Amino acid sequence: MKLRSIISRVIAFALPPRCAGCGMIVEQDDELCAPCWSALDFLDGEGCASCGVPMGQPGLICGRCLQSPPDHDGARAAVAYGGLARDLVVRLKHGRRMGLARLMALIMARHAAGMRDALLAPVPLHRWRIWRRGFNQSMLLARHLSARTGLAVDAQVLTRRKATPMLGPLSARQRAKAVKGVFAVSPEGRPRIAGRHILLVDDVHTSGATANACAKALKRAGAASVTLLCWARVLQDEGPGN
Repeated sequence: MKLRSIISRVIAFALPPRCAGCGMIVEQDDELCAPCWSALDFLDGEGCASCGVPMGQPGLICGRCLQSPPDHDGARAAVAYGGLARDLVVRLKHGRRMGLARLMALIMARHAAGMRDALLAPVPLHRWRIWRRGFNQSMLLARHLSARTGLAVDAQVLTRRKATPMLGPLSARQRAKAVKGVFAVSPEGRPRIAGRHILLVDDVHTSGATANACAKALKRAGAASVTLLCWARVLQDEGPGN
């Protein structure tokens, strides 16, 4: 143990923890420096009760959700999409900086408070996209959230039947059409979600097309409720998203 402690101190001296945003030396791993922390636009949950868009007062429902209610039962996001929040997603997904998922889940974890009996279910990727990327970022987030909150995670209950095009360039209506019927619950997964409250885990929430499609499949299979929990929410319908 003494030798291990010495080795750890040597490594910490040679490779000190650095801010995930700018690379500045910080006190410990999975930490942002003060300027980068301040650069994030944290969402406090005082938004639309259906989609989570900020409204300045909790319990209200925005006009968009009144006109077209979502299929899920609420959306919770840690931060607004843009700037550093966007950069972290890009580095995670396309830069293969998988360690960032631990930091993002740490910040997301407070939005899972009060859902002690919920089951974490990551949004699945198609097998060909996993093959190209090497991992599913939503699954990484779910596993780190499980470690932080103690909530169980089931990465197999929700499946993706077919590949879909990149949703970023599509309109909200086109996204909804692209993911229609794409997600399903495996027959063996149905007993595991029957009557359960599901926390659907994803990285970015844009139009809600993916969350709605997943919620439909989960509720059809017997889930009591489905709430989206994600890293970032696009406040305007633009950019990469689901």
